[in-house]
Amino acid sequence: MFFEGSEKKAEILIDVEQLSLLTDINDEFWSQLVNYSQAHILSSISNNYCKAFLLSESSLFVWQDRILILTCGETQLVKAVEFFIQKFGIKVIKQLMYQRKNEYFANAQPSCFGDDIKLINRYLPGKAYRFGEMDSHHNYVFHLDNGFTADNDDITYELIAYQISEQASQHLTQPNLSAQEIRKFLCIDTILPGFIIDDFVFSPYGYSLNAINEQQYLTIHVTPQIDSSYISFESNIDLLTLAPILLEILTPKSFDLMSFNEEFFEQKLMKFIPAQYISKSRVSKKLDNGYLVNFTNYILPQTTFIEPIILNISGENHAL
Repeated sequence: MFFEGSEKKAEILIDVEQLSLLTDINDEFWSQLVNYSQAHILSSISNNYCKAFLLSESSLFVWQDRILILTCGETQLVKAVEFFIQKFGIKVIKQLMYQRKNEYFANAQPSCFGDDIKLINRYLPGKAYRFGEMDSHHNYVFHLDNGFTADNDDITYELIAYQISEQASQHLTQPNLSAQEIRKFLCIDTILPGFIIDDFVFSPYGYSLNAINEQQYLTIHVTPQIDSSYISFESNIDLLTLAPILLEILTPKSFDLMSFNEEFFEQKLMKFIPAQYISKSRVSKKLDNGYLVNFTNYILPQTTFIEPIILNISGENHAL
């Protein structure tokens, strides 16, 4: 069974002197925004700083001055971005960033990064980059080009695990697996002490988690199928320091790390990435909006031959 776990991501920062996203906007608006991306809200949690919505395809976080939304599958996140712009206008937006990662089966998507950026450019000017090689793992990044400069302490991280071990995949695709069992497998209590947690187990496979603690957040999305396994972690908690734990649990054949405004990215790679992984690509750029973006892809070298994958030529032709 195939599912495109690779996420699209948008972050919109707004002028809080004009609008507070936490106090001035009701949940009905957020439901409409999510629906525009062809997803829907499953549940939510909140504290004094943040609302976190668990979606049918990934997550939405709302703070007073920004939103962060991720959607996966065949969603059209750019339509939700357009809805936000049309609702509030361009003058309230201080910065907008839009990302798309390399997808397993890009041909099955309703749009590509170029299509999405053309739509955003109807409203807002910007610049776009590709971090990573075209024929390998890569991440497209677009940002609004308007003289905005990010705060140095606005630091976030992404860790994406591909082709997790057979043992991890088998564990995460067990029938009737509970959220509590998945949290235990991923060592959530160790990673997230004191966090409010909202999670959901999908049928037949898949798992999503949102967690918040004051202004800290973490979201996890699990597509465990062996043929297209993909597990993502997005947070303002330092995922580089947590990488040894996560990589030991999942033992992926490859993984990506991306950070925004992490000054010591290189030093932390040397300290925390297990020696058996080797770096395949590494890209660094200080964007014009003030964010220092670092991206790297690691692989686990294969030393033995394996059997080819047998394709079902009578089924859906994603892999053909």
